Amino acid sequence: MSKPFLPLELFIGLRYTRARRQNHFVSFISLASMLGIAIGVLVLITVLSVMNGFEVTLRDRMLGMLAHVTISSQDDAQLDSTEAPALRATIQNYPYVKAISAFIEKPVMLNQGDEARGVLLQAIEPDQESQVADVFKHVEKGDMQALTPGSNGIAIGAGLAKELKVDVGDALTLISPTEDILDTSELPVLQRFTIKAIFRVDMQNYDTGFAYVNLKDAQQALGMGENITGLRLRLGDAWRAPKVADEIYNRLLAEYPNLWVGDWTNQQSNFFKALQIQKSVMFIILMLIIAVAAFNLVSTLVMVVTDKEANIAILRTLGLSPARIMGVFMVQGSLIGVIGTLLGIVLGVLLASNLETIVPWLERLFDTHFISAEAYQISELQSKVNLGDVILIALASFLMAIVATLYPAWRASKVQPAEALRYE
Repeated sequence: MSKPFLPLELFIGLRYTRARRQNHFVSFISLASMLGIAIGVLVLITVLSVMNGFEVTLRDRMLGMLAHVTISSQDDAQLDSTEAPALRATIQNYPYVKAISAFIEKPVMLNQGDEARGVLLQAIEPDQESQVADVFKHVEKGDMQALTPGSNGIAIGAGLAKELKVDVGDALTLISPTEDILDTSELPVLQRFTIKAIFRVDMQNYDTGFAYVNLKDAQQALGMGENITGLRLRLGDAWRAPKVADEIYNRLLAEYPNLWVGDWTNQQSNFFKALQIQKSVMFIILMLIIAVAAFNLVSTLVMVVTDKEANIAILRTLGLSPARIMGVFMVQGSLIGVIGTLLGIVLGVLLASNLETIVPWLERLFDTHFISAEAYQISELQSKVNLGDVILIALASFLMAIVATLYPAWRASKVQPAEALRYE
């Protein structure tokens, strides 16, 4: 007699799985366990993909608005008219530095009629800033290149324009209190600016909290002479920012002891750490869904063992060892876990890859908007399937299915042939 191509445990386990059971309730429980694992895997892949897309979208948009490296003085001091050109000349030919832009950054109030809002004023030179930040690519109305010296022009976000009820061509009053206003009772700076452009980057804090003016206009309005807040750098590779910032700081520390050099990773480190913590917690919580479905296999296989006691007894009398009997039922339970996991992976990847099409369709169908810019900073749902996440979910799901089969398989191995066949 020729030997079977498959190990005996695998052969019998597959046969039991394919066979039509007389006990339809056991079959239903097996199907429910399989679908439960599939749904858990599907949900976990989809949620993690959405969180990955959320993180990537926010990071890309932040990098478009933030400089890769920022150089300024400590204690909010200004760089004077001699320091700034010297710094620029030193850094200009530094490796990986692609562009440099001088800036002034100051919190101010913008007033229009009865409405007033606090914003972070960004005074820039448009030709330089367009090479460092991507805000120029997100202009909805007007032209930010119109922020020329002496124009007293200003560019604001679409959210701020909506709150102030203004449009391109309207005038705003910039209000900037002096630093020692409490001591001197000096009146705040008041300056009229005309809206030249409105931008939209679909991030709430930028669309409502940033405003841009020309560097020369800000220096004149704020009485700063030729001084600036600092320099912004754009690198060829954003991920080199921490290393480049450290090298610049170490090189210039002796000459400029009050210099501060920061990069985009430490400026937003708490935000991205919070995202990673949320993702980890969500992974653990949703993994419990898979665990519940996987451990339904325990009840399923216990029923199967009870149903197959006579068959187990016959296999034992034919010489099959308890360890091999255990292997038979582990194969059966593992197969349910494998099928459920693979089904969940396929459906999860398909759903996560098409969320950007499905979600707008559901929003139109139910006449609602799932993503609130006020709560989540972005208004569009993005999804990014990460292969590492998919592999981790698949391994965890399969491992839990294996663990769930141990007790029923051990119980099958303890069936006594004489007891099982007594009433047959």
